Amino acid sequence: MKADGVIDLPSPYPVPETADRLQNLLLAKGMKIFARIDQAAEAASAGLTLRPTILLLFGNPKAGTPLMDQFPSLAIDLPLKALIWQSSDKVFLSFISPEDLQRRHHLPITAFAQIPELFAAALR
Repeated sequence: MKADGVIDLPSPYPVPETADRLQNLLLAKGMKIFARIDQAAEAASAGLTLRPTILLLFGNPKAGTPLMDQFPSLAIDLPLKALIWQSSDKVFLSFISPEDLQRRHHLPITAFAQIPELFAAALR
């Protein structure tokens, strides 16, 4: 079932490679990786099983800080997140849509507009 406000891009790569490709692209664009969480590994450490799932927390403090100052509620969604996960037969790169962020926090329409194309580039 698809979550409201979430964009799911299919990836032709396995979960770890998709995460690596995205992480490398974000770093090349001058963004900071705040965390990379292998949620399947964390589940295994608790004796549980989870399909391959990696969460990246990333952003640019120089760009995000002024937005959080002007729109304080935005801090609940920053840093930005990318979820790379495997369904029964596909891998996806998922993220909150810029439109959803704009609507929830009353942001300028251009805020985060480049994210879908940036993420799609990581999958080429």
